[in-house]
Amino acid sequence: MISIKSAYKFCFLLLFLFSSTMVVAQNNKQKQLESRRQELRREIQKINTLRAENKSKERSELSLIEDFNYKISVLSNLIKVTNQQANLLTREINTNQKHITSLRDELKQLKADYAAMIVKSYKSKNQQSRIMFLLSSNDFKQAYKRLQYIKQYSDYKKKQGDIIKSKTTELQETNIKLLKQQESKRTLIAENREVQKSLEKERAQHRELMTSIKKNLSLYAAQIKQKQREAARIDREIDKIIRAAIAKSNAKAGKKANSTSFALTAEEKVLASNFIANKGKLPWPVERGVVRLGYGTQRHPINRSLTIKSNGVRIATSKGAKARAVFNGEVSEILKLKNVNPIVMIRHGNYLTIYKNLTSVYVKKGEKVTTKQEIGEVFTNPSNGETILSFTISKGFSTENPESWIYKM
Repeated sequence: MISIKSAYKFCFLLLFLFSSTMVVAQNNKQKQLESRRQELRREIQKINTLRAENKSKERSELSLIEDFNYKISVLSNLIKVTNQQANLLTREINTNQKHITSLRDELKQLKADYAAMIVKSYKSKNQQSRIMFLLSSNDFKQAYKRLQYIKQYSDYKKKQGDIIKSKTTELQETNIKLLKQQESKRTLIAENREVQKSLEKERAQHRELMTSIKKNLSLYAAQIKQKQREAARIDREIDKIIRAAIAKSNAKAGKKANSTSFALTAEEKVLASNFIANKGKLPWPVERGVVRLGYGTQRHPINRSLTIKSNGVRIATSKGAKARAVFNGEVSEILKLKNVNPIVMIRHGNYLTIYKNLTSVYVKKGEKVTTKQEIGEVFTNPSNGETILSFTISKGFSTENPESWIYKM
């Protein structure tokens, strides 16, 4: 049967393990939040840099609205993450304050017990009294036990002294940690106030621009629909080329021509497997840029009654930026459609990456390329100074969200 003392020790051990686990979990969460906060700060810096580069250019209202929407989104996320950090710090501060109170109480009791022990030891410290205590034993066995008691009592005093030192050090370290946490919280709150000001400024400029745009909304709606028709035409052409490439690969392998996926050689299977293994870790298709338009069907930023179907992402980058392969592969096609800037398609087994809106191309059809190899220069619109790369990932002719594949997109 388990004694009450053993049960108490077991409960104390469980409580200690639970507390330790909670501390580790909180530390990990704090590190994750700080990492995400720094990412968002870098993203804002990239947006500001690109804005500064294009400041002298007369940019379209749509471009400006997309910029505002994206920066507002990033600023809002930064505020949210910073608030989460501050809230977590508040919980940690409260925990440490309680721990300090507990340590002080424990230390006070330990010192009181130790003082009483020292007084008692002083009264009986006379060497003669210890000898008499041993000599007054009834037999050798009792004398041996008394000798052991004296030794254990001496060890216990030393142990209590060590515990007091340890608890004092722990108290000092917890106090230092608490002060650092309080300072970190004050810094986060101050930074958040500045971010909030920036957010309000962006929102005010956004509202002002939208007020101006709404006066000619019908004109914008017509332009938007025209651009969407042009984008759909390009996507249809790409789809035709992919279907033809799939049919060709299957015919070569002696399989059905109406298959929805490429017939892969042993080498291509390895390539596709490696491509999948790097999902979420692929490099950006440009060295520096921000996503101006995400993947999927979404409301148009100017006319909310219209929707945009995006088969990939649009990335704003710097003038002269180079498009680069996100993984090893083979250039399967270089498209030069009417009134459309060159498009490069790279095949990675049964996956394709597509790079649209290039001004010049550095590779040839059938050429093997490697990760981060430059494949062309991104086109810069001379009228507004914008440099936009449209980037798509597809498995066969089914597109996938690049944000799931590219590292921290």
